Amino acid sequence: MARFTRIEVAQKMAEQGMVPLFYHPDVELGKEVLRACYAGGARLLEFTNRGDYAHEVFRELNKFCEAELPEMIMGVGSITDAGLASLYMQLGVNFVVTPVLREDIAMVCNRRKLLWSPGCGSLTEIARAEELGCEIVKLFPGGIYGPSFVKAVKAPQPWTSIMPTGGVSPTEENLKSWFEAGVTCVGMGSKMISKDILKDRTFDVLENRIKSTLDLIQKLRQR
Repeated sequence: MARFTRIEVAQKMAEQGMVPLFYHPDVELGKEVLRACYAGGARLLEFTNRGDYAHEVFRELNKFCEAELPEMIMGVGSITDAGLASLYMQLGVNFVVTPVLREDIAMVCNRRKLLWSPGCGSLTEIARAEELGCEIVKLFPGGIYGPSFVKAVKAPQPWTSIMPTGGVSPTEENLKSWFEAGVTCVGMGSKMISKDILKDRTFDVLENRIKSTLDLIQKLRQR
């Protein structure tokens, strides 16, 4: 069962402004990534379901967070159907992110009052997701649509909360363009948790990158 409610998750996404994305089959390496993200100030992380037995890795990492990083909200991404969402629910997932809008996933997540964020690419899809109870819509792939798309959506629908994923990097220029357009938060994968960090195990670099990015987001919001 999830340790955090969907309201708590949505509030933390909005407060933090960034959701790091990560996948690796090595559980021990995953724990080091989580420690570094936590030390840098992150309290959300999306584990992407992209490898064989990924759910087994998630299970161990989620248990690790519960025991040692109690404020870390673990979610899962790349969920493709209701069955897979239900599997992760049994492992205590706190939020579900999908690459596309699927109503079967909305049904199972809403039944358990779990935050779900579907990948959308049109105003019609966004509106339908909100009709199905979505709090924060994932704009994917974000780099294809860009900040101008967010700004255009927010004009007729100022209540819409958007999280672009893909095409987001931890630079001031990039983040400024997204937050000025009106995003609620951003999802960041390899631009944040890079292959070099994982290969060289330079977790101090990751901790500093997380901290500096979160600080930058807060600074941009105060302008």
